[in-house]
Amino acid sequence: MADRATNMGTDPIGKLLIRQAVPASIGILVMSLNILIDTIFVGQWIGANAIAAINVVLPVSFFIAALGMSIGMGGGSIISRALGSKQSAKANKVFGNQITLTLVFTLGFMFLGLFFMEQIIPLFGGKGALYPLAKIYYIIVVIGVPVLGFCMMGNNTIRSEGKPRNAMYAMVLPSISNLILDYVFIYEFGWGMEGAAWATTLSYGICGAYILYFFLSKQSDLSPKWADFILDLAVVKEIGGLGFVTLSRQAVVSFTVLLVNNILFTLEGESMVAVYAIISRMLMFALFPILGITQGFVPIAGFNYGANHKERVVAVIKKAILYATTLASLVFCMIVFFAENIAAVFTKDPLVVSTTAEVLTWVFLSTPIIGIQLIGSAYFQAIGKAIPALLLTLTRQGFFFIPLLFILPNYYGSFGVWISFPIAELIATLVTAFFLQREVKKYITTT
Repeated sequence: MADRATNMGTDPIGKLLIRQAVPASIGILVMSLNILIDTIFVGQWIGANAIAAINVVLPVSFFIAALGMSIGMGGGSIISRALGSKQSAKANKVFGNQITLTLVFTLGFMFLGLFFMEQIIPLFGGKGALYPLAKIYYIIVVIGVPVLGFCMMGNNTIRSEGKPRNAMYAMVLPSISNLILDYVFIYEFGWGMEGAAWATTLSYGICGAYILYFFLSKQSDLSPKWADFILDLAVVKEIGGLGFVTLSRQAVVSFTVLLVNNILFTLEGESMVAVYAIISRMLMFALFPILGITQGFVPIAGFNYGANHKERVVAVIKKAILYATTLASLVFCMIVFFAENIAAVFTKDPLVVSTTAEVLTWVFLSTPIIGIQLIGSAYFQAIGKAIPALLLTLTRQGFFFIPLLFILPNYYGSFGVWISFPIAELIATLVTAFFLQREVKKYITTT
């Protein structure tokens, strides 16, 4: 633990940020490629409706898995600051409580998800020809989401210790295994949607096995005792306060997918839902370097904030925004120049290809400035300020995107949906920049 503290507290910020961000970026890239190639396999070997059906199910499984992610990120923020201030007992207590909370909540929501399945699938856009395909995928994937919840919690906890390489392995292993199983189950065995679902669920198990091995083999700095697994109200409240930020973000993401799926289905039918499914995959994939920088930024900011290294906290904010903005601008240029080629990879349906190529540029229009919004909201979570972190996290999709979805499609049809993306991003970035600048100025001047 001493070596880690020395690295996080003394290494040059630029070098440290790259060391934390690159493995995180690789992990997100491989995971995104997994989702992307999975979508390509499904689209080419099953059909465009299968892509749309998976997009119907994803927000449900993502929300349940987000419980694990929120507990991991909420607890991870506390662990980073506890390790920075040399409070190892607190770090272990938090980790034990994280495990208990994750198992209780994800299992509970899994049972609820299965019990209300017939109501949930149509609610999220699984209607008409999409319903039977969505139901097949839904049942198998939802059974596996408690394991996914554990994976998301464990991955974020590993990263909070300052061990990004191990966190990367936890993301790469299930991604590679999912692609292999996709090929075997869908192409070789001809299992269709069942094959796609089982490939996804079994890959969760592989990820969970690796994370369990990491903690049991003493590679971790954390070693909770049995008493640490007993829920402590004060610890639960602290984890919940910070984790609620992530959970709220994922809940809003799930709701927006529900909303967009239903609006597009009403306006133009199944083909437009398939277009959105491709767009959403590209949003996951194309932003991997910016998300990697954000994930690498959080433990550095949290550790140095806990150690009261003010100049290093400010430096990592500036470096992270600079790196994220540069990479986001490159991503936008790639999207603009290769939009049609990107769309053609997913499906042979000419309508879906042409429409996707047309709207990609609109959706990614504000990408160059997204780093400011992501780093800004992540900073408040890293330093333990749950309320501003929550509000800034919700600005983009909760406060601006959703209202725009209720207004613009009434006047501009499906184009109103696509243009809502960059408008919401622009407003959210301006709001985040204002509050981030104010908070940093206040932090620097306090003694």
